[in-house]
Amino acid sequence: MRTVKTGLLVLLTAARAAAADDAATGELAKIKEKELEEVRQRISALKQSMDAVAADRDRLTAELQKAEVAISEKRLRLAELERERDYSTQRRVELDAALAERKAELRNESAELAAQLRAAYMGGSQERLRLLLNQSDPATLGRLMAYYRYLNDYRAGNIDVVTAAIRDLARLHSEIAAEEARLEAIAARRSGELETLGTAQEARRALLVSLRQQLASEDREIQRLAAQEADLSRLIDELTSILSDYPIRSEEPFSRYKGRLTWPVAGTLLHDFGQPRVDGRVTWNGVVLAAPRGREVRSVYHGRVVFADWLAGLGLLVIVDHGEGYMSLYGYNETLLKDAGDWVAPGDVIATVGDSGGQPQAGLYFELRQGTRPVNPRLWVTRRPGS
Repeated sequence: MRTVKTGLLVLLTAARAAAADDAATGELAKIKEKELEEVRQRISALKQSMDAVAADRDRLTAELQKAEVAISEKRLRLAELERERDYSTQRRVELDAALAERKAELRNESAELAAQLRAAYMGGSQERLRLLLNQSDPATLGRLMAYYRYLNDYRAGNIDVVTAAIRDLARLHSEIAAEEARLEAIAARRSGELETLGTAQEARRALLVSLRQQLASEDREIQRLAAQEADLSRLIDELTSILSDYPIRSEEPFSRYKGRLTWPVAGTLLHDFGQPRVDGRVTWNGVVLAAPRGREVRSVYHGRVVFADWLAGLGLLVIVDHGEGYMSLYGYNETLLKDAGDWVAPGDVIATVGDSGGQPQAGLYFELRQGTRPVNPRLWVTRRPGS
């Protein structure tokens, strides 16, 4: 008895400890979520401050930001509608197949039931009475009556199956009608999104013409690039400060993967690190890879997304913190698929290739930084995607 009580005491103690661990884990998760929300709010406040400064400096750039963010939102919405349409189309195909199958079953069951009813009709309406009058052997009569009951039960079962099949057909017809209505609604919404996307793209084209006229002079272009680099340096410096209390911890430090990382997208090199940009006085801090619009952009290593927004010069930009002061930057995107605070692993899709930031063609801007200092990505990233 004492052994049983001891065992129960151990079990209760273990259960209490497990419950305490669960409570502690839940409380820790709440704390982490609260910290993450605080970080997001601080990053959002930083972005608003930078937007205000940029708008004061250059009205056209601020308008370009609005146009390109609107285009990105429309493209994301269109992609969502495409997924809904594909799902609904597949569902319609499945329902059509189920309907055809149920119709075939109903035909077979109906034919079998009709045959039974014809046989019963041909035998007259007094089947059971005939059996009773025509048999003198009780054993034979018992067997025949059992067969008769079985036959009646089988007919009743057939009738139930046919009735259920008819109900299924009605349900399938109703579901097919609902999917058809859903597809029509998706098509209407898609048409509206395409129309507003076209308007936003037209506004962007007009803004780019105005920007090129404004930057016709080389000195103005250099000033603009210098201002954009200052904005980026400030952003990274502020992000480093904000995230100093939330360090990245990984089993394999980022620095050990120098020369072993995979390029974030398959593309053709347009601009190389250190290559001159304007009159040789400004150079590229990263590389630009030409790639088809919409192609997936992938994270090069483990880390946490610390920025996912629009920035002058780089358009829709994702910055991933990999720890040890290293960050990777992915610019010119068409859409952003991660938010600040999200964790990513090597190969995770974080964006899609685009031409935001006022670029003349679709491509990806990729940069690595250690602190605020750009480092040559070609010394770190050597593997082709899919290799």
